[in-house]
Amino acid sequence: MNNHEAHDPRELLRWELAQRQESGYELGELAAAGHEAAAGDDVAAARGLLDQLSTTARKASWSYDEPDGLDAILATLPEAPAVTTVGESELRDRMLGAWLGRCAGCNLGKPVEYGDHWTAGHLRAYLELADAYPLRDYIPVLDPMPEGFELREFWPYTTRGRISESARDDDIDYTILGLHILQEYGFGYTREDVAAEWLDRLPYTQTFTAERSTYRNLVIGHEPSRAGKIDNPYREWIGAQIRADVFGYVCPGDPRAAAELAYRDAELSHTANGVYGEMWAAALVAAAFTGTAREAVETSLTCVPPRSRLAEAVRFVLDRHTAGDTWEQARAAIEDRYGHYSWVHTVNNAALVVAGLLWGDGDFTASIGLTVQGGWDTDSNGATVGSVAGIISGAQRLPAHWTEPLNDTARSAIRGFDGSRISDLAERTVRLVMSK
Repeated sequence: MNNHEAHDPRELLRWELAQRQESGYELGELAAAGHEAAAGDDVAAARGLLDQLSTTARKASWSYDEPDGLDAILATLPEAPAVTTVGESELRDRMLGAWLGRCAGCNLGKPVEYGDHWTAGHLRAYLELADAYPLRDYIPVLDPMPEGFELREFWPYTTRGRISESARDDDIDYTILGLHILQEYGFGYTREDVAAEWLDRLPYTQTFTAERSTYRNLVIGHEPSRAGKIDNPYREWIGAQIRADVFGYVCPGDPRAAAELAYRDAELSHTANGVYGEMWAAALVAAAFTGTAREAVETSLTCVPPRSRLAEAVRFVLDRHTAGDTWEQARAAIEDRYGHYSWVHTVNNAALVVAGLLWGDGDFTASIGLTVQGGWDTDSNGATVGSVAGIISGAQRLPAHWTEPLNDTARSAIRGFDGSRISDLAERTVRLVMSK
């Protein structure tokens, strides 16, 4: 993910303006003054305008209902979906598929994780030059690199023929850390437990956007209940959504429980759609243990406030699929409707995840390939879809060209977990499920 500067009031102001506008706030003259200050050199002026934005109110015409707090969120939801059990042998196969799929999808997207450069169109142009469109294997490297294309600095160990393990990435770090938190504190873990483990095991330099703002606030002494709400214009971005999967892993067949479990993690750093994104992704993953890709998507909607922007985006993609759009038509429609968001926002990336799953239709290769070639937050989306498609396929049916290069090894910045065996992470997760 892009490393936005959490200490510069001008950068915070730039994104707070966007956050407020996207969330229906009346900014008036603050909008023009804020954009000018965000682009200027006067840090004090930017700080003053940033503080003024906190006094703005929503427009009366705002048509969404996006509650805060678990009780308020649950009050908007329909009856919880029925709980379905998964047998132990099937659970083990699907759980290993989940971890392997997440690692493979993350590594697939990692070399092109920069949505401002690697747009869907730019990605397609590169992949066509490499005779790799549609994407069905890890990203190939063209040598010499054609003018106008630049892979991320991770390319020497995350591209086709160069992978020897799952590369370190925040998308995998948070999954590992979430597993550790559940093992250490149990299913009754708290937001405060998450904060303590971030400070103890997660390097500050490996955090981004909302997580970095929250971490900064924790370090300077703010309580976990406030740390995600101060100078955090990234509070509805994708950072919480990428932390969701492990909460779905430990609630197979019980999406509502997964969503409620994920809420406590999300509330440390996010609000509204940022929180819903983690609840939704956890529910999606949990539902995949007992359903098809489309069934999992439909079930996941029962765990999202129905009048939120996130629910609207998921329904929008479901409707395009029902209408018979091609994936290319759906991707263009998503761009037209949600392309104004940051490339690391929750809402637009969730739409791409849904598209990858629906048009991939249970095929692991097609699912992660379509998702990553869709652009935006490619490694995060590839990881989420990899989890879901890996669960649906099960480890035994995952194509070897995705899993063998990983060598059952995950690098991680989480203290004590670098070089973890992927199969061990999966087995530890199964043991948690069986202990409930």
